[in-house]
Amino acid sequence: MIYENYQVPPLSTPERLSDHLVGIFPIAASRKGIKKRIKKGHVSIDGRVGYTGDWLYGGEQIELLLPAIEVNSKKPNLQLTVHFEDDHLAVVEKPAGLLTSGNKWMTLANALPANLTPSRKTDALVYPQPAHRLDYATSGLVVVGKTASCLTRLGELFARRMIRKNYLAVVIGEIPERGNVEQSIDGKPASSTYERLDRQSSPRFGWLNLVRLSPATGRRHQLRIHLAALGCPILGDQKYGIEGLVLKGKGLYLHAHQLSFIHPITSEEIEVTSKVAKKFTKLFAN
Repeated sequence: MIYENYQVPPLSTPERLSDHLVGIFPIAASRKGIKKRIKKGHVSIDGRVGYTGDWLYGGEQIELLLPAIEVNSKKPNLQLTVHFEDDHLAVVEKPAGLLTSGNKWMTLANALPANLTPSRKTDALVYPQPAHRLDYATSGLVVVGKTASCLTRLGELFARRMIRKNYLAVVIGEIPERGNVEQSIDGKPASSTYERLDRQSSPRFGWLNLVRLSPATGRRHQLRIHLAALGCPILGDQKYGIEGLVLKGKGLYLHAHQLSFIHPITSEEIEVTSKVAKKFTKLFAN
């Protein structure tokens, strides 16, 4: 048996053990997963066995007992592009066709330790954690927390819509030069703006359009749903595309292109732009 260590950062209000540890240990990242570990006696607080209802006040030393078979499991051998990194957070690029996180072996979260420098802060996470998700089929920029305090603050920034995101997409059909889509998703308000950057006539699709997309909210599949609602679905979208006009074998033409926000710890202005894949640009080369 091997222990993973984590020190609770200063807390403004007490938090229950089972609530605070959600997302801290990737092997038991979910609420259900960490509760299961606690009930099995695999979590200790300052050397004593922890219980789900124990209160944390800040400064406690948490240990998670890991069977050796879990610790020795190989991490994915996946080289990621790292656009920004310090002791608190990183911005990395997720390839298309890769889960951000989850129970699968091949995920962005599992590939992070081999691509990032361990944080030297006292509340450093055992493993860095994505602060948000991109769809499996979507490529582009993902913000990663390297400490517990920074991960929490990044979550607050996303909740308050203070992290600005721009996407690039190729959509089919006749789309205006710019506009806004207001359409609820799963009963919740959702808003997206778009701007057409380029277009190319197409015998099969009528028009192919390169558009910049800016979601004001963060609903699941929001951009894909909103573009489909305009009658201009994203090229390669097999879920929301128009029957007979779904391009197969090339993936989804949706890329998280730009991120900008104020660093929650250092107050530095962070702005990252990723390179657009050739599969986008070659469609508009003429």
